[in-house]
Amino acid sequence: MESELKSLEEKIDQFVHLCHQLRLENIQLRQDLAGAISENKRLAEKIGAATTRLEAILMQIPESEE
Repeated sequence: MESELKSLEEKIDQFVHLCHQLRLENIQLRQDLAGAISENKRLAEKIGAATTRLEAILMQIPESEE
């Protein structure tokens, strides 16, 4: 009986440790995701600005007369 209780206690300790590790990993993943979302937004804004500049340049090019 004593050995069974000791085994159960060890399993519970392992479970608690695993839960703690997973919680920390989850926090890190959420931070990584927030960073990736922010970077994606920044890059989308840069693409939008580049598109606007390119369209302005293309409007300045005279059309060919064929």
